[in-house]
Amino acid sequence: MAKSKTRRHAFICETCKGNGYVKIIHDNNETSVHQCWACESQGEFYVDESEIIESYIDANTSPTYDKSKLN
Repeated sequence: MAKSKTRRHAFICETCKGNGYVKIIHDNNETSVHQCWACESQGEFYVDESEIIESYIDANTSPTYDKSKLN
């Protein structure tokens, strides 16, 4: 199988701050540690470059996009 030539970018998970675990403090001041549900305990997300470009294009072609705000 041929290697994919798409570039992948890694972003640190904002939920667990890259740790992979989340500490939850309950009402009675007890703490519990859980695996991060957002990144599935990986600590980061991987996004293909094509997805980033598509989201950038979508943001620039939206009806609320105003070029005068950039100047």
